[in-house]
Amino acid sequence: MFNSRSRKYRDPLGAVADGTSIHFRITLPRELSCSAAHLIIQREGGQIQVLDLFWCGMNGNSQEWWECHFTPEEPGLYFYHFEVRTHRGSQRLSRGFAGDGIFGGNNQWQLTVYDKNFKTPDWLEGGVMYQIFPDRFYKSQQPKGNIPSGRTFHSDWSQQPVWAPNEQGVITNTDFFGGDLRGIQEKLPYLKELGVTCLYLNPIFESHSNHRYDTADYSTIDPLLGNEEDFRSLCAEAKKLGIRVLVDGVFSHTGSDSVYFNREGRYPTQGAYNSQQSPYYPWYTFRQWPQNYECWWNFETLPNVKETEPSFNEYINGENGIIRKWLRAGASGWRLDVADELPDQFLDNLTAAAKAESPDAVVLGEVWEDASNKTAYGVRRRYLLGGQLDTVMNYPFRDAIFAFLLGGDPRNFAESVESIVENYPPQCLRLLMNHIGTHDTERALTVLGGEPAGNRGREWQAAQSLTPEQRDTALKRLRLASLIQYLLPGVPCLYYGDEAGMEGYRDPFCRGAYPWGREGKNLLQWYKGLGMLRAQEKAILGKGSYRTLYADGNLLAFERFVFTEDARHSLTLVVNRSSRPQSILRAGLDMEGGTLLLGETLESVHVLSPYGFSLTKFQRPVKNA
Repeated sequence: MFNSRSRKYRDPLGAVADGTSIHFRITLPRELSCSAAHLIIQREGGQIQVLDLFWCGMNGNSQEWWECHFTPEEPGLYFYHFEVRTHRGSQRLSRGFAGDGIFGGNNQWQLTVYDKNFKTPDWLEGGVMYQIFPDRFYKSQQPKGNIPSGRTFHSDWSQQPVWAPNEQGVITNTDFFGGDLRGIQEKLPYLKELGVTCLYLNPIFESHSNHRYDTADYSTIDPLLGNEEDFRSLCAEAKKLGIRVLVDGVFSHTGSDSVYFNREGRYPTQGAYNSQQSPYYPWYTFRQWPQNYECWWNFETLPNVKETEPSFNEYINGENGIIRKWLRAGASGWRLDVADELPDQFLDNLTAAAKAESPDAVVLGEVWEDASNKTAYGVRRRYLLGGQLDTVMNYPFRDAIFAFLLGGDPRNFAESVESIVENYPPQCLRLLMNHIGTHDTERALTVLGGEPAGNRGREWQAAQSLTPEQRDTALKRLRLASLIQYLLPGVPCLYYGDEAGMEGYRDPFCRGAYPWGREGKNLLQWYKGLGMLRAQEKAILGKGSYRTLYADGNLLAFERFVFTEDARHSLTLVVNRSSRPQSILRAGLDMEGGTLLLGETLESVHVLSPYGFSLTKFQRPVKNA
């Protein structure tokens, strides 16, 4: 009767700019004797609009078409359903699974309307991102000075990160391996071989834990990583190789051991903890100064800041503020930690500052759910409507990939991907940070082959490694996971060491040191091949449309496609997640006339081997597309 993901029923599809005319059509059984039909649509927070649909002809002998046009006049989230008057009375046509219309129910379809002037930078499109946890990637021989006290150092690069509490029962995260910015620069040729076009660096500013999410000084590179000149050099040398650099901005909180708060008394400045006359005192919320203050998730070492406090906002987003300072130094954008906890006004100001300094700067947010309709702390966020985030980290795709490969319903994979494609503005969709591992999650190999950690603690996690049998299965699944990742809409992000076969459960085990000289060579070559594929097929993978072709049993098939004046160009991926051969005949796929790019041919042989795959390129005349 209706499907929001088919041009037969809705044109154009997906998110639209304000002022776009949208054609809606529904088809109803003639036996219902429909006498009237209405589109009921409401912009969130606005008035309900009721639009009449008009009868516009027969759909075969037993169905009839009803249609209308709707033009959203301003950006926002719109929700809609249909109501029809029949001989059975008034009936509601609501959203069912996969965008289908069903009678009954209360679910509505979402229509995302973004600002018609909303543009995102082109340079990230079709590329490959690479995430680096700076302390653990590579250590140069550059001497360092002025290293802050309170740090311990690993003498063996291959050691496991310290995971146990100290004698006082506190987990301090103060063990360091000594990776640095100069080390990253020395490995730029390696990253180029992987096809990397963008580096995302976990925090690099002075902090007193190895993860550096407890910022001590936003204006200074952590001395163990190097200095500002090292950062400028890294950005400049990377750019010569076609690689940009994103830095991590942690603006919902600072460290207690910081220039700004100074609870530990490390700095000569008067921090908010030391004096109510401190210039930083207005940044924080004290219930009872100085001991009782608001913290991030109740970690007393991470005092929350008031982002809309004018002096903090000016310090971060002003003309000479932190955002613009590091863009001037060579960064090409910012990844924003816990974007849900940054108020809209702060995000507006931050993005304005970044774009004023560099119009092609990327502003990317950490959001774990569908960012188009996210509600955080009781507020519906407007991240992707224009003027805030260019794009986000894409956890929904990660979850969908792993769920499918570990036995979940393939239709849920399709629904997860298609929902994001439907809800996100296309200029955001093309830049999505598609990761399957980060510093906050278990390593991909461990997820795909290991026993789920569940509620088991660090002691259990520390003792685990994959058995040879588990690792063999995990490696086969990782090939499939990464292939899917590199072909979905957006930009794949490779977490350092995944290409080398690193394992590890949750933090800190997912943050080990890169195993230089001990990499899994076959896996490394596989990832280099995927990087080459991205570059070779950038025209399709950069902004090509997505369509699920088959999702049932152990098989998944989807395509990416673009149209030129006289042809339809497409990439079709077929995946068998099973340890047994699978026939593809029931999928009804037309695999003739294509060029095999990776895996097994399906043109004459219609069976995929265990954990097998086929990636085929097609070019067909538009009339036959």
